[in-house]
Amino acid sequence: MLARVFTSSVSGIEGLLVEVEVDVSNGLPTFGIVGLPNEEVRESKDRVRAAIKNSGFEYPGTRKLVNLAPANVKKHGASFDLPIAVGLAAASSQIPLDSASSYLILGELSLDGTLKPVRGALCMVSVIDTSELVGVILPTANAQEAAVCTTKPVFGVTSLTDVLGILRGTVAPEPVCVDRRALAIDGSEAVDFSEVRGQEHVKRAIEVAASGAHNILLTGPPGSGKTMIARRIPTVLPAMSVEEAIETTKVHSVAGTLQYDGLMMTRPFRAPHHTVSYVALIGGGSIPHPGEVSLANHGVLFLDEFTEFNRSALEVLRQPLEDRRVTISRSHSSATFPASFMLVAAMNPCPCGNLTDPRKACRCSRRDVERYRRKISEPLLDRIDIHIDVPPVRYSEISGDGESESSARVRDRVTHARHTQEKRFSPSGSVFTNSQMGTRLIRTHCKPDKEGFGLLKSACTRLGLSARSYSKILKVARTIADLDGSVNIHPRHLAEAIQYRSYDHGPC
Repeated sequence: MLARVFTSSVSGIEGLLVEVEVDVSNGLPTFGIVGLPNEEVRESKDRVRAAIKNSGFEYPGTRKLVNLAPANVKKHGASFDLPIAVGLAAASSQIPLDSASSYLILGELSLDGTLKPVRGALCMVSVIDTSELVGVILPTANAQEAAVCTTKPVFGVTSLTDVLGILRGTVAPEPVCVDRRALAIDGSEAVDFSEVRGQEHVKRAIEVAASGAHNILLTGPPGSGKTMIARRIPTVLPAMSVEEAIETTKVHSVAGTLQYDGLMMTRPFRAPHHTVSYVALIGGGSIPHPGEVSLANHGVLFLDEFTEFNRSALEVLRQPLEDRRVTISRSHSSATFPASFMLVAAMNPCPCGNLTDPRKACRCSRRDVERYRRKISEPLLDRIDIHIDVPPVRYSEISGDGESESSARVRDRVTHARHTQEKRFSPSGSVFTNSQMGTRLIRTHCKPDKEGFGLLKSACTRLGLSARSYSKILKVARTIADLDGSVNIHPRHLAEAIQYRSYDHGPC
């Protein structure tokens, strides 16, 4: 007898509907799986056999063949265990065929028939709304995660016995009901910008960067507060929209780093160590897996000790910084992951770190400093919108009793600037912040006056700005004008933006 069960697989962060065809016929007691299964899927036949027997059901002692369609797509993961077991039960007349093909079913089986959670449930369940399936059956541990992306009923189960009971009609569980906002993580932060003493010009640069989602490089001696400031940047970013939260949660669900039920409503902050490989940073593996740039989607990727990262690891950042997505190609498939992150990098000004510290003598020669800074290529520096020097904090600032501005107040201004940008770019549908503007939008929305053009010409001539740096200055100036509540870009906005390009070299 032939039975059909529907499940789902993951490609990047998108779900792919998979039809599991199970045929039980007379013949030797063999068990074959076809349809490009990987080793994890092939091993499911042993888990399924033990789970069915230990759950008290009949395991067919005849020929069994499972086909996973579409057959031209590689299948991976342990989530096929449960649909294969259900298919065997339906093909051996233990449950109705119609009920087995009415649900999207996924889950990993233990040998005793209990269910274990699976990676990527949020992505896999997203396919159900475009299908005629009536609901989802999956492990209880994934139920709330899955319920946030579909309006169809989601049933969380703990064992194979429960699943077959639902399909027989002898068990009537309540579907999982969730409120997306109620599932959000508490947005209260453990850190706040009010704890940062002094560094007012740095905090101003951070506010500009956060308002336009601009990448930023902090350069200063050890102990000047670069890491402290960087870790507080998420506290001044606007709250995530539900769409951003769903996309970010999908990435973490696929990566297996989702540590709670519901949506990620707090912007991620990723800070990989400088020994990270380029595969861990960008993503990869025989089965494409998201890297740090995707795990930081809609959040902050902080690279401390920027010059200590492997050159090959840093160079792979150039494409996602431009395209805001990463495509990983393999011989059998390719996967695309979102990578819309704000890059925050921190580095010392020289090998000993004391070049810009007025209280300490630098031991580095000019050649040492040049060699140290050449570890960061100019094409990569070109893609960082703001370069800011972070000087040592004076004793009077550390010991002072004055109150620094809180993250909440800065976030209000940043949010207002972001709203201005959303209204400006709403007709485009694909651009949301100033940092994402292309050439056409720059020409439309970043027109300086005559005095501003003169200032830009002087800067290009004296500083040797590249064409990309020219565009970056206009984008940052547009953000500064938005913070200022100005429709037009004035020379003072351009002057501040030019100050944020301290590392530029080469002809304009």
